[in-house]
Amino acid sequence: MPDASDPLDPHVEQMLAGDESAMRAVYRDVQPRLLRYLTVLVGPHDAEDVASETWAQAFRDLGRFTGDADGFRGWVTTIGRHRALDHLRRRPRQPRADSELLEALDRPADIDVEAAVIGTLSTEAALELVASLPPDQAEAIVLRTMFGFDAPTTARILGKRPGAVRSASHRGLRALARKLDREAVKKSAPTRNTSPAPDAEGTR
Repeated sequence: MPDASDPLDPHVEQMLAGDESAMRAVYRDVQPRLLRYLTVLVGPHDAEDVASETWAQAFRDLGRFTGDADGFRGWVTTIGRHRALDHLRRRPRQPRADSELLEALDRPADIDVEAAVIGTLSTEAALELVASLPPDQAEAIVLRTMFGFDAPTTARILGKRPGAVRSASHRGLRALARKLDREAVKKSAPTRNTSPAPDAEGTR
């Protein structure tokens, strides 16, 4: 979770005052994490396009925003989520996964459990692993680990209650742990020796 002395705060303030160099600094800070989040939602092929739509709307509506750097990250992420939903709905033929994603993004949850938060996810392999989770779990994990949003902020972005976000994150992390354990077992499994047995003289 970004602290009160977020180094991006002055750039956001200057950006709101019309400073274009500050705008570029804010973009460089937010874009990588936004792109990873959108990759989980719409896939790697469409994430760039959705991100471009997100920034176009954000800069167009910049006069409506008030707040600090963390608030701006949450605001842009919310716009990105809406654009991702629109993108999925525009697809002429939605694969089953897309339909399930739309339903999961809009479905409320009412389970309240303690959250377990893991470190930042940054590699393509990690994104693929997270994207394999149910959409509500994947979103909760990405927003809480990549952006460092707390449960209330994540809940506002997702349109859910904080308890539902904690529940989704908790279930997702447990599922990830099981997946990682299975991968570790596969990698450590000994390979069978298929070479012929030695003969009486010790040769093969």
